[in-house]
Amino acid sequence: MSTFATLEEARAYFTGDRFAMNCGITIDELDEDKCLCSMPVTAEIKNAAGGVMGGALFTLADFAFAVASNNVHHTTVAQQVSINFLSGTRGSRLFARAACKKDGKTTCVYNIDITDDLGRDIAQFIGTGYKL
Repeated sequence: MSTFATLEEARAYFTGDRFAMNCGITIDELDEDKCLCSMPVTAEIKNAAGGVMGGALFTLADFAFAVASNNVHHTTVAQQVSINFLSGTRGSRLFARAACKKDGKTTCVYNIDITDDLGRDIAQFIGTGYKL
């Protein structure tokens, strides 16, 4: 059973995540064990070399992890995470697709794949959550 009855309810709850909101991250889809979030590629998230900062990619993935895991069990917090940066983007929007790999009694594991609007694989994030 989902924590949030509707997508709008989840969106309203996560407006409290001010950093993600300031980055322009949105919740685009939400199902019982997965979600899709996205973020525009803007000058504010680029590094000195013109690429998207790793921290911006991490924030997008971490937010998708939070949305998906807290929809299954509220409250879930990150216990351990890792990210692999695969390639740079030339696109204008980034997407983070979070999917549950394991939903245990006290922990969960989610895979989050970040792609861009050109279909490129940008990063892969794995998050282990602890259910409070």
